Amino acid sequence: MRILILGAGKMGSFFTDLLSFQHETAVIDVDPKRMRFIYNTYRFTTLEEIKAFKPELVINAATVKYTIDAFKQVIPVLPKECILSDIASVKTGLKEFYEQSGFRYVSTHPMFGPTFASFSNLSNENAIIITEGDHMGRIFFKDLYSSLKLNIFEYTFEEHDETVAYSLSIPFVSTFVFAAIMKHQDAPGTTFKRHMAIARGVLSEDDYLLQEILFNPRTPAQVENIRRELNELLTIICHKDADGMKRYLTKIREHIK
Repeated sequence: MRILILGAGKMGSFFTDLLSFQHETAVIDVDPKRMRFIYNTYRFTTLEEIKAFKPELVINAATVKYTIDAFKQVIPVLPKECILSDIASVKTGLKEFYEQSGFRYVSTHPMFGPTFASFSNLSNENAIIITEGDHMGRIFFKDLYSSLKLNIFEYTFEEHDETVAYSLSIPFVSTFVFAAIMKHQDAPGTTFKRHMAIARGVLSEDDYLLQEILFNPRTPAQVENIRRELNELLTIICHKDADGMKRYLTKIREHIK
């Protein structure tokens, strides 16, 4: 299959390396320098090269802020039978865009990233395949993710957004609060160091990605849950309520079994 990858960042390079030995692949990026170390793959800098390549599948790995813009730039030179796909963690506006594009499409979300995941061992990581879209496109990604031993889940666009609001907004907000109140420690404990590593990793993400995840319409309810739990915990601490603390710890230990 002829596959065009939009974006030569860490995820774009990952998919290029993954696919280039079994498919004819090409990559294009607005910054040609990012393609310096990509091999076994065509490196394009113009739309005319894409037109001549005639891709059968486009994988959009552009920064989430530019996902739709990247599609709009290449669509004029794509064959009508080409399948559009994205791996965006934020799907805002994508369903509507796909339905109006006139192209077949498939949307997935590898629930791992370059910050914390080990690309050499993904057996403990997850991927979401959106159930709406082209059947053959979904089969392609299901086979691909299965080959990586990923745990695959199939959700609608709506269910995906609900999952992201829960699984990303809660740890992100918790990390923000930690980073906002932390002070430098000359001799930090193990737990503190682990939280610091997580904070540095999260805050190294693109600002627009963080913003879009937190601006998900379902995020405020999750943040309200955090505030409610903090209020309960603060009351227990202020009253030195040993029985209340025991009940609270029992409750939260049940959540992480």
